[in-house]
Amino acid sequence: MILHSEALDLQRTTKQDLAFVLAIEQSELNRVYIGQWSKEEHTTALQDPDILHLTIWDSTGKRVGYMIVTGLQDTHLTVCIKRIVIHSKGFGYGKLSLRLVTDWIFLSTETHRLWLDVRDHNTRARHVYESCGFTLEGTLRDCIKVGERFESLHIMSILRHEYIARTEREQKDK
Repeated sequence: MILHSEALDLQRTTKQDLAFVLAIEQSELNRVYIGQWSKEEHTTALQDPDILHLTIWDSTGKRVGYMIVTGLQDTHLTVCIKRIVIHSKGFGYGKLSLRLVTDWIFLSTETHRLWLDVRDHNTRARHVYESCGFTLEGTLRDCIKVGERFESLHIMSILRHEYIARTEREQKDK
């Protein structure tokens, strides 16, 4: 599977991409915002039909991030964006990747609800999600332990009818 735009390509992650995936996941810039998986967990995800593990490439052919989508076989038609990690920040790659995947999910699957969680201190990511139509549903207070402290997660989602309405508004505005 390849999702394409003028600026980015999203391709299925391969075993050869995992060194890059682990390096950016564990980097100082990213690990304070996202969960950590082992190489084995990422490798298992590559083979799981319920998970879409994508590597994000810029227009020059350079890897700039990765994304994990889960719940593709969910009977309740609810899909989760488990992780978006961008190494090359400040170029809009996160927002564009999110839009490409959101479009694919609602145009190519029966998904009713697309959701994600974001750590409460990750205001930059939350702004991106809101700009792509995601709505704050609530907060899971002190639900993850990081070292000796606890952090809260905001749960955000977009429903199919909200996605359609947003897309129609954007088409009118053009």
